[in-house]
Amino acid sequence: MHILIVEDDPAIATNLYDFLEARGHSVDAAADGITGLHLAVTQKFDGILLDLGLPGMDGITLCRKLRKEADIDTPVLVLTARDTLDDKLKGFDCGADDYLVKPFALKEVEARLVAMHKRHGGKVTGRLLETGHLSFDPKTLSVQFAGASVKLPPKGMRLFALMMSEPGRVFSRRELESEAWGGAQGTSDTLRTHMYELRHALKRAGGYDPIETVHGLGYRLISGAPS
Repeated sequence: MHILIVEDDPAIATNLYDFLEARGHSVDAAADGITGLHLAVTQKFDGILLDLGLPGMDGITLCRKLRKEADIDTPVLVLTARDTLDDKLKGFDCGADDYLVKPFALKEVEARLVAMHKRHGGKVTGRLLETGHLSFDPKTLSVQFAGASVKLPPKGMRLFALMMSEPGRVFSRRELESEAWGGAQGTSDTLRTHMYELRHALKRAGGYDPIETVHGLGYRLISGAPS
């Protein structure tokens, strides 16, 4: 996942950044509310970790602007030392999706981010996804490449649907494994085998392989035939 951390405490921000990056996620960070809002509006994120007590613009205001003014529905997980019920209700009222009180376990932060991402993905399952010669209908699980129907096995369908959600973006091995199997696999051979089958099925239908291997990082969908 691509995650934005908006946290002014350098120690907390660094711990979150290092942990999530080591887990295979792509991470950006901001130390104040104004920078955090700018990043959240100008870039595509799968989840936002948001502190409430921020300089420049507090987290409640940031989240409200994100929802009401920018009309952005990126999942937001609030991280704060404020643990009263009233504080939590204010967080949810401004549009936050979940709430964790400091101190927190890093593994729980990741687990909640993944859960929010999956729930958020379910909100857009009715939308036809298209890029280049590829199309995917989540309602019918219909895949077409250059006008030809493509039949994919369940794991291949999950991998393809994830990459179709953000064409051009590099998805890490961990992200793809989490989507297809619910967690990391013991060996990279499992993912590699399923990616080979997916690429072969697409190439057979459309005439070229629309999946690019980004060595050391992961895979991404490309919108046209490679030159």
